[in-house]
Amino acid sequence: MPTPSLATSSARTLTVRDLTACADLSEDRGWPREEHKWGLLLAAGRGYGIDDPAGGLAAACVVTSYGPADRPELAAIGMVLVAERHARQGIGRHLMQQVLAEIAPTPVTLHATPNGRPLYEQLGFKTVGRAEMVRGHVTPTTPESPVGTRAATAEDLAGVLRLDTEVFGCDRTHVLIRLPAFADQFRVAEEDGELIGYAAAWPNMDTQVVGPLIARDTDTAKALIASLARNTDRPLRTDIDVRHEELLQWLKSSPDMDAVAFNSVMAYGIPALPGDWTRRFAPLTVAAG
Repeated sequence: MPTPSLATSSARTLTVRDLTACADLSEDRGWPREEHKWGLLLAAGRGYGIDDPAGGLAAACVVTSYGPADRPELAAIGMVLVAERHARQGIGRHLMQQVLAEIAPTPVTLHATPNGRPLYEQLGFKTVGRAEMVRGHVTPTTPESPVGTRAATAEDLAGVLRLDTEVFGCDRTHVLIRLPAFADQFRVAEEDGELIGYAAAWPNMDTQVVGPLIARDTDTAKALIASLARNTDRPLRTDIDVRHEELLQWLKSSPDMDAVAFNSVMAYGIPALPGDWTRRFAPLTVAAG
C-alpha cells in the first residue's frame, strides 16, 4: 500500500541548497551523484521534491522551461527519481501529476528509459523520437573533416544564441549562458565567417558529455565532435537522435565506441518537438530536453 503521508504529499520547490539531498537521492537509486549536473539544472530550472519524514528526499525531478519566462513555449522534465525505500508506491506518479498541473498549459518533453516509459504513457505522453547513447574514445578511420572549428569566445555567444533559438525552436538563453562555466570545452564551427554549429563537452564522472550539439549538417557535427575528442583524454558520451544515422555509424566506427542504451523522446501537449531536428544532433543533457 502507498505511504499515505507521501503518496498524497505536496511537492515543494527545490533550490541549489538542496543539491546534496538530490545527489543523495541519485546515489540511493544506484545512479552517480552527478552534483555538477544537478547544480546546473537547479540553477537554470526549477526542482520539485517530496520530503521524506525520515530525512532527505523521497522523490524529486527538475523542470527546465524555454521561451519567455512569463509564457514558456516548452518545458523539459528530467531527473525523475524516487528513493528505493519508497519505490512502487505511486509516489513518482503523484509527483509527476503535481508537476504537470503546475506547469500547464506549457507543452512538455522528456527522455524516458524503457522502465519509465509505461508510467509516462499512462500520464498522456506520446513517443515522438528516440535517442541512442554512445560512449568511448573517438578515433574514426574516415579522413578529418575540412570544416573549421575553434574554441568559442565571448564574442561568439550572441551568434550561438541566435543559431540555437532557430534550431531548437525556443529561446534557451538562460541555460546556454551558463555553458562557459559549466563545460570543460565549448567550440564553434564556422565557414567564411558564418557560425554553422557549436558544441560543448562537460564533465560527468570519468567522461565528458557532448551536448548541446547543433550543426548545419553531419560533416559539421563530425568536425565538432572530433575537435572535442582531440582536446581531452576522457572518453566521450553523448545521446544522438537516431535519425542521424550517418553520424551514429561514424561514431561507432571507432573501435572503442560502444552503444550504451536507447531512450524514448516523449512529448505531452504537442504532436512533435519544435525546431529543426536535422540540425539538432544531441541535447545538452537528456534531463533538460
